[in-house]
Amino acid sequence: MIRYVALILCVVACSSPYINYPYKDEPDPRNKELVLGVGDVVGINVWEQKGLDADPTIRPDGTITMPLVGDLKAAGMTPSALKEKIKAALASFVKIQGTEVTVAVRKWSSCRFQVDGEVTKGGVFMSDQYVTVSEALGMAGGLSRFAKRHDIKLIRKDDKGNERQIPLDYDQLMSGQRPDMNIFVLCGDRIWVP
Repeated sequence: MIRYVALILCVVACSSPYINYPYKDEPDPRNKELVLGVGDVVGINVWEQKGLDADPTIRPDGTITMPLVGDLKAAGMTPSALKEKIKAALASFVKIQGTEVTVAVRKWSSCRFQVDGEVTKGGVFMSDQYVTVSEALGMAGGLSRFAKRHDIKLIRKDDKGNERQIPLDYDQLMSGQRPDMNIFVLCGDRIWVP
């Protein structure tokens, strides 16, 4: 009987605490238009104007170069906004009426996030698609044996630069007990494993 009581006490003491955080309120980046950044490659097609087609890479200064127009700021814009900017810039040189401009993302490499602390190989990571917290931790090789599995934090900045910490529990996340915890990692996020 004493063994059972000790076992129950151990299970209760060793189990993860319930984290009360509104994970469902965190943004799903798949529902928004992509924001372009440095290193991304865009394909620009101007219908019936083959000489204006281009596949520029967004340079470190955030600009692209396009025939006839020259340099245009592209970093921080969505493809739709860049399309309108290109149409406006071309209007000075080409009759735009009836001419359609398309902007396609050929390569997306500007979205970076960081995983640090007690992981196998921490650092800055990028992916050509959005990843979840569990995928990001997997990209970092998983947790080291010294990691505090119940104290992981996802540090996220808002539009004004204010940081907030989103609590994560590795065991609850990976066991599937808390699928709501497996939120998407946004560009610029940092996962800290103490």
